[in-house]
Amino acid sequence: MRSHVPICALAVVSSLFSAAKPMVYNFDADKPGALPAGFRSALTGQGPAPKWAVQADPTAPSKPNVLAQTSADTTDYRFPLAIAEGGEYRDLDLSVKFKAVSGKVDRAGGLVFRLKDPDNYYLVRANALENNYRLYHVVAGRRQQFAGANFPVNSGQWHELRVECVGSKITCYYDGAKKIEATDTTFTEAGRVGLWTKADSVTSFDDLRVTPR
Repeated sequence: MRSHVPICALAVVSSLFSAAKPMVYNFDADKPGALPAGFRSALTGQGPAPKWAVQADPTAPSKPNVLAQTSADTTDYRFPLAIAEGGEYRDLDLSVKFKAVSGKVDRAGGLVFRLKDPDNYYLVRANALENNYRLYHVVAGRRQQFAGANFPVNSGQWHELRVECVGSKITCYYDGAKKIEATDTTFTEAGRVGLWTKADSVTSFDDLRVTPR
């Protein structure tokens, strides 16, 4: 006898498989000089607005384009964000390639996740001036570190930041090596993902990838 699966059940299964597919942003189809499609610029803290733009970079991990934050304003408590509007994620595997280009106050790049708004999110970031890797929650615009590691972070070179967040467990990798493992319950619901810099950091990003878990 031939079995039949209800159409609604097939739709649910199809939806589950679809939801598990990674979302990848490599910026190569986007017009240089402007924000990429599906992103918005935002700011935590003080100071002038960020300057995010797609630009050509012959060193890009996936050529020809990267997304760069180019404003070099030196306001210390200033955190430019580029927020992806493509969906909200609770449990995820999130990664990006980044290059710290310049900065005298800071020279940093990071990933934000479970973002509710520009003042409430998780953040993992690497800093080439401080040679460290830090995990924060940002609540009402105030950063609080709850885990971290110290090691060399080289300027002018591409590196990979990656975070796995499942439930309250957060694991952070740098160039494929596990550097941070922590638990935190500040943000328990799904939120957006994005990119982050600090103060006068001029930083380039490529191959932002998010996979639901």
